[in-house]
Amino acid sequence: RQQGQIGSNSTMEGPTTVDVPVDLSSNDANARMVQVLCCMCGISITPNSANTCANCLASASDITRGISTESTLHQCRSCQRWHKEAGKWVACQLESRELMALCLANISGLKSTKNKEQRIRLIDANWIWTEPHSMRLKVRLTIQKEVQTGTILQQAFTVEFVVRNQQCMECQAEYRQGSWRSLVQVRQRVAHKRTFLYLEQLILKHGAHRGCLSIETFGDGMDFYFPDKGKAARFISFLENVVPTKVKTSKKLISTDDKSNISNFKYTNFVEICPLCKDDLLFLPAKTARNLGNIARLVMVKNISSLIHLIDPLTGQTASMSAESFWCNPIRPLITAARSRMTRYVVLGKEPVFLRRNVSKRATSRKQRTRLANLSLARENDLGANDKQFDERSHIGCLMKSGDVCVGYDLTETQFVDDAAEEFRAAGKLPNAIIIRKLYGGVAAGEADAAKKRIWRLQRLDVQVAESLKSSRAQKQEAEQDDMDEEDFMREVEADKEMRNQMNVYKSDALKKKKEETDDAEMDNDEDSEDDQEVQLEELLENLVVDSGPDPEDNPENQEGLLSYEEGEKAAQDGIRFVGREEARNLKEKESAVPTKAFSDEYDLSDL
Repeated sequence: RQQGQIGSNSTMEGPTTVDVPVDLSSNDANARMVQVLCCMCGISITPNSANTCANCLASASDITRGISTESTLHQCRSCQRWHKEAGKWVACQLESRELMALCLANISGLKSTKNKEQRIRLIDANWIWTEPHSMRLKVRLTIQKEVQTGTILQQAFTVEFVVRNQQCMECQAEYRQGSWRSLVQVRQRVAHKRTFLYLEQLILKHGAHRGCLSIETFGDGMDFYFPDKGKAARFISFLENVVPTKVKTSKKLISTDDKSNISNFKYTNFVEICPLCKDDLLFLPAKTARNLGNIARLVMVKNISSLIHLIDPLTGQTASMSAESFWCNPIRPLITAARSRMTRYVVLGKEPVFLRRNVSKRATSRKQRTRLANLSLARENDLGANDKQFDERSHIGCLMKSGDVCVGYDLTETQFVDDAAEEFRAAGKLPNAIIIRKLYGGVAAGEADAAKKRIWRLQRLDVQVAESLKSSRAQKQEAEQDDMDEEDFMREVEADKEMRNQMNVYKSDALKKKKEETDDAEMDNDEDSEDDQEVQLEELLENLVVDSGPDPEDNPENQEGLLSYEEGEKAAQDGIRFVGREEARNLKEKESAVPTKAFSDEYDLSDL
């Protein structure tokens, strides 16, 4: 029964009320309720502030009002990083969660407000396909909002981002003359570059060169240019942890402001590396030998870290010398580990040696005792010419077997610069030969293309070679010497498993050919070998692309960023839905709002 009168000339001052028949016998307090008609479609609804049903409210409302549907992102063309905020640049892969978080942060109006009633809930965010060269990114967002009490609307719309090119501060400084603030000059006074090749691998392994503007190489070292003093200090700290160094610092005034008391300086840090290198032969002073645990005076440099690790090649006793001790009393190598000073030997036989007590009356470790062996050696050049042999003890004798080729120092024909060493040799206290390492693969066989047949390879830094004023002939000789140093370093890495653990070793293209050869070689090798220093397939890493482009480590992206993905593959990997090309063409820019019964779970931004 409808009540109320509406005259022909009267106006409607309010909504029409309707009395709905109810069961008066019911004791429920909510059994009798008053309903109104929707002002748009006329259906009966519960009274609300808008006097409109949910469907009409959804069709007339736009909950995306105030949210920008267009925005701009800035990307550095050189390093491919994206601008975040306040001069911060981050590396993001396309279709990744990191880039999605960056896009959502640049949408104005999407962030939650203090008023909970006006709060917008982000329900879902998807990537939409765009033309690869369009410099556009599209994101499909789904949001929910409570427009009035009990009425929740959901709406989906598309936000488009225009990608603009802008150089980051680091790239600007790289292309600007005199932009560096701190220079680190690393030098070593030796005739080879094997130490810098090793240092280069350590830098790549730990990413210590990140933040460096440029790297320049010289005949005796390298220069690292940094944009500020802090990054240079971190790099120097890294060098002090991996090699024995001595640092000197100076600064030069560039400009000053007397009113504000601000001055600009350029800092130069000179880092000198200890001139001792791996496999160098030393003749220690008597006092130094006593301080190092009464070790023998004739020792060899086992390896270099923040300490200088020494080993007695006849007994296997080891000792360590600190950088401070060396710089206080510098020691000149008796023989440097150069290819011209080494002699190739062929192993004719071996006999294991077990020492119960060392010559220095200090116990030798059990591990070193088992590595000692007496070797019967002959110079490779003497084979077929004479029958001269040497019976010498070696600290790496366990690695040898009959027929192996090794390199060592021939002390019978070497001229010493130390008078005390000459006296020891005249008294017969020095051996005839010191074995350095065993040769493997094509190097042992003397093949000319042995380097090309290696199953592994190393990564190199992207460096600039300093201009040389030498003649073309001298430059050619220097290039040949650099190639020889690199090959010697590769042989060191090939024969030292400990050294390989400190760097990244990658698979080479010659690996497939090597597999067939190793299968045949394993069938022919019937003798048990204790050699654990040879390069194994399990040590090698994948995904090294060697080309003429910049070094991948210079890219601030992580290792996953170096891989290429198909359309939607990276989004699927990160758990984000990707709208393909065909579906994107039929997609509306903004859908109509639809009512929902309850709020859905918010989009998870915790990992972003």
